Amino acid sequence: MGDLWEDVASVSLVNAIQFAGTFAFAISGIRLAAAKEFDWFGAFVVGFVTAIGGGTIRDLLLDTTPFWMLHPEYMSCTVLALVTVIVFSKQLVRLNTPFFIFDTIGLALFVVAGMEKTLLLGYPFWVAIVMGTITGVAGGIIRDLFINEIPLIFRKEIYALPCVVGGLGYAACYRLHLSGVACEVISVCVILAVRILAVKYQWGLPTLKNR
Repeated sequence: MGDLWEDVASVSLVNAIQFAGTFAFAISGIRLAAAKEFDWFGAFVVGFVTAIGGGTIRDLLLDTTPFWMLHPEYMSCTVLALVTVIVFSKQLVRLNTPFFIFDTIGLALFVVAGMEKTLLLGYPFWVAIVMGTITGVAGGIIRDLFINEIPLIFRKEIYALPCVVGGLGYAACYRLHLSGVACEVISVCVILAVRILAVKYQWGLPTLKNR
């Protein structure tokens, strides 16, 4: 009975994290669409694919039904994000880096959600790290292609590496027998810290030169 409650709690936590990540990523996509002067429907589409793109690819690779097809509240979450941007557009614009803030939060939450779901399906940690990274970055790639921008992952700015580092941090915490919540919180904090520091100090990987 105890194991059953633990499984239910784990699934509920994954859904909560995924819902929060959906909202954060949808906000980031809609904000960029607004900067490109998309109409409301276009902004919704950009926000939705940003939010569900990575998780959809992950679920297809894991041979399971994409999460948003089983839970329509994720589409409602994107509608809520659109309404939030419309109503609080002036407040969001006043933030120094609204896109960066919501994109980074969504990135961290989706990496953890992707890892959690992969582990719940019985895959090893190295697969979970790959799937967590895909969950985090693939939606942003689709978003940038939709708004005719070079995807962040292909620029010099570090974007995918924090996902891998956060995934390794999760695995290390698990090996130390920390609780699931502690593993998730530490992983999210690691991703946020690496991403923020990379942008602040302009860290980047060496570019490949065609000599």
